[in-house]
Amino acid sequence: MSAWVLGLDVCGCALLAFLLLRRYGDLAKQHRMVLLATLLAWCLCFIIVFTIPLDVSTTIYNQCVIDNHHVVSTTASRSNQTDNSSVFPTESAPKVCDKPWGYIPNGILPVFWRVVYWTSQFLTWLLIPFMQSYARSGAFSISGKIKTALIENAIYYGTYLFIFCSLLIYVAVSPQWQLSWYDLRTIGITAANTWGLFLLVLLLGYGLVEIPRSCWLVSCHGHLLAKTYFKVAKLMTEKADAEENLEDVMEDVRGVNETIKYNHPLRKCIDTILKKCPVEYQEKLGRNMDDYEDFDDKRNPCPNKKSLVKLHKQVIYAVQRHNRTQVQWQILLDEAFHLEDVAKNETSSAHQFIHSFPSSQPSGWFSKYIYTPTAEWYWECVLRRWCYRVLAVGLSLMSVAVVWSECTFFSTQPVLSLFAIFIQLAERQYNYLYIQVACFITIIFLCYCVYSTVFRIRVFNYYYLAPHHQTDAYSLQFSGMLFCRLTPPLCLNFLGVIHMDSIISHQQRQQTSYTSIMGSMRVLSFIANGFYIYYPMLIVLLCIATYFSLGTRCLNLLGFQQFMGESDLTSDLVDEGKELIRRERRKRQRSEDGENRRREWREKYETRSRNSYSELRENNTSNDHRRGHSLGQSRREQGDQSELLQDVEPLDFNGDDPQEVEDRSRYVGGRYLSTSGSRTRIFDDV
Repeated sequence: MSAWVLGLDVCGCALLAFLLLRRYGDLAKQHRMVLLATLLAWCLCFIIVFTIPLDVSTTIYNQCVIDNHHVVSTTASRSNQTDNSSVFPTESAPKVCDKPWGYIPNGILPVFWRVVYWTSQFLTWLLIPFMQSYARSGAFSISGKIKTALIENAIYYGTYLFIFCSLLIYVAVSPQWQLSWYDLRTIGITAANTWGLFLLVLLLGYGLVEIPRSCWLVSCHGHLLAKTYFKVAKLMTEKADAEENLEDVMEDVRGVNETIKYNHPLRKCIDTILKKCPVEYQEKLGRNMDDYEDFDDKRNPCPNKKSLVKLHKQVIYAVQRHNRTQVQWQILLDEAFHLEDVAKNETSSAHQFIHSFPSSQPSGWFSKYIYTPTAEWYWECVLRRWCYRVLAVGLSLMSVAVVWSECTFFSTQPVLSLFAIFIQLAERQYNYLYIQVACFITIIFLCYCVYSTVFRIRVFNYYYLAPHHQTDAYSLQFSGMLFCRLTPPLCLNFLGVIHMDSIISHQQRQQTSYTSIMGSMRVLSFIANGFYIYYPMLIVLLCIATYFSLGTRCLNLLGFQQFMGESDLTSDLVDEGKELIRRERRKRQRSEDGENRRREWREKYETRSRNSYSELRENNTSNDHRRGHSLGQSRREQGDQSELLQDVEPLDFNGDDPQEVEDRSRYVGGRYLSTSGSRTRIFDDV
């Protein structure tokens, strides 16, 4: 059973990580090592999250077995002393401990957690930072990329190494400190978890408020449409900036391409840069290149390799940003057109959802038999908003429970944490299924609040997780690094909230296998008894700041335009986005009309061609009958002359090659083809 449960858990997490990577990354173009490292990092984090409920239920079962063994041993000792066991009450009898679903035997989970945890820590602190610098480097060789990555990481980790060595020297000099290798490992784990908890509280405080509010605002169609107009205006500015940046970079590439000739030692570097440029720019740059002109260093001073490395890096960034804005622009236009269609169909009395453009209508058997225009109208105009509102209310209640439990989980007498109360009630009844479901829902909600905030973060264009395969390698690896640093402290915080961590609950009970790999936090008591308990209370302040949109207001004051509802800056951008959508709608409408006219003329031409071909065949058949009749009559009147006519008979239409008949029909229909083509061009200009 244990192998089956863990195998299913690992396969499910790998599938989930692969689907996310497929949505955000480009599996066909990005480097295989980048994809593998990101997939492994995401998969390990999901494994930790999905396996914690099994660890909790297994620990509760082991605690039940230990309690029963203690009761049996105590009863046996007392019976030996008094030789009369009937004086003891019946409630001291051991309880029946049924194995939970997904029970994992002793000795498997500790090894499993060590492999998962230390692999994720190796990824987040060593491998992924090195691969980030490697992927971002503009060097033209593998050795050059490795050298750049080593230099950048040496500077980054030099500060950490200096601090660690200073603390190690202080511990070695101080006589009151006697630390073993086990204690040093615990200090390292504690430092990593402290760094992760610091960032975790910031992200969790934002997600607990923003996720329920986003679900509620999605149900308000007017607000959603205005926000989409705002996004269109902002994306248009970013799109124009990306196009201008690409033009500037391509101009630099053109200058370098014309300077460095075919026999220059750095010509291979230029060819590598040209391969990263868009196809249309490659054709333009290729036309201007004179391969027959030799290189003359005295007349044409050339840039050095360092400047070419910098230019290569700029080309990669500019092309990726340009492609991303182009794809996002088309997707945002489709979303805006759909929201406008919903606004128009809300007042429809026919209860049939009508799309502005035929190309946007859903197709297939699902839309034909299930998601019909009537079903689509009821979902988009009636049911969708109420579903989101119910979901928003449920998420709000869950957020309130999390905030209350984070502020009170340190209290064990009485127990104030709501999640600890639920788990303890189920533990008394040994309802393992309820324990697993409750733990799973709680930790999934916490992870969604944290991870969704990671996906929403955008640090200029330096870090940005863009869907539809538009995320660059650096952002993918940075997200994997963040996940590996946030997941362990998140799980420790969850175990503390449900009072399954003895360091926080101060209870003598069986420890989970996950906390066993963390070591005893009592080595640093000021962190275990202070920071881990009181720092999560800052979630209240962060939730209040998020509720009043203090961060958004500060960004607006700094010049970073954010959607603020009815403010003046927001209304200006909303009007600008509405005008852009109106212009794009007219452009797409003309394109749709032109395509419809071409389709109509094509169908009309095919119909006329078929009619012409059928008429020609009928004429040939009638001619054959008439000629056959005349030939028979001439045979009866003239005996010798009929033999000559029989010799000439194969030249009749009935003996023609079918390909020649088809060619003649095409020639007849060609007149209509030329006419339809001329009319199509005239209508397209209109």
